Amino acid sequence: MKSILIVEDVELNRDLLVQLLEDTYRLLIAEDGAAALEVSAAERPDLILMDLSLPKLDGWEATRRLKADPALAAIPVIALSAHAMKSHEDRAWQNGCDDYLTKPLDEDLLFETIDRHLARAAAAAIRDASAIENVASPVAADRSIRSGDADDGR
Repeated sequence: MKSILIVEDVELNRDLLVQLLEDTYRLLIAEDGAAALEVSAAERPDLILMDLSLPKLDGWEATRRLKADPALAAIPVIALSAHAMKSHEDRAWQNGCDDYLTKPLDEDLLFETIDRHLARAAAAAIRDASAIENVASPVAADRSIRSGDADDGR
């Protein structure tokens, strides 16, 4: 089961997200940006839903730090904000958010956005694994040629 970290300080908003997502995903919860960094490092969620207006460390800075960490940078971060102004959305993109949804959330758009980013992350993981495999393959092929096991096409 894929895991989603919900970073939301408002209990009502957090509860709504949990109700929407709990049957489909393993959910992790953080109530501020600092806790989001800790949970992300410990649990490596498949996706993060990040409120931007948070105590201690806001969502913009938490996302910037996540994306600066090579171990966490590939985790898709979807910003959730009550701010519908273009400047807030631009700031979210500049700090590394992979998508931006405004509150109140459209449930269909939420699920569509989550599905799209999880699919992209899965495809990227497959590409990365394939690239690693391809790096190793020339060595195996070279050994095969030297041992006479290679198919020379005849």
